[in-house]
Amino acid sequence: MEEKREIIVLAAGCFWCTEAVFQRFEGIIEVKSGYTGGHIKNPAYREVCSGRTGHAEGVQLTFDPEKISFKTILEVFFATHDPTTLNRQGNDVGSQYRSGIFYSSEDQRQESEDFIEFLEKERIFNDKIVTEITPLDVFYEAEVNHQEYYNLNKNQPYCQFIITPKIDKIKKFYSDKLKANGVL
Repeated sequence: MEEKREIIVLAAGCFWCTEAVFQRFEGIIEVKSGYTGGHIKNPAYREVCSGRTGHAEGVQLTFDPEKISFKTILEVFFATHDPTTLNRQGNDVGSQYRSGIFYSSEDQRQESEDFIEFLEKERIFNDKIVTEITPLDVFYEAEVNHQEYYNLNKNQPYCQFIITPKIDKIKKFYSDKLKANGVL
């Protein structure tokens, strides 16, 4: 049977973290780290890190909605970063680290807005959610050394202290939705 495919781009701070988390879920076909939401063509990592290009670090997820629901993707997205800090995730500061959902369909936009409304109503976070919801325009794939970063660099201090706890969290709360082999 042929897989159904949808695309969504999520920005949740450093793309290494977001990539590592979503690679482990059943129904995620492909994860690419890159840049979106900016105003220059083909930005490089160094330019994006300067904050002058307007891009967010993000991941493009290609997923099968029959194997992983968009609601589950949203749950994981909001459970693995702080959507209440404007242009910041932990020590990573700048507009390139903003929280954002870059949707590719009207259904994704509506479901994202409804999900945030639910989180706000239930007071899941102490502060107001600042996640932007924007139509996906262009996604630029990041340089090759940024792809598979966590999987290839697990012993790096950043990976051990920032990313591994996120992986441990999804293993604890989403074990029934993870791939048997762990990654793509």
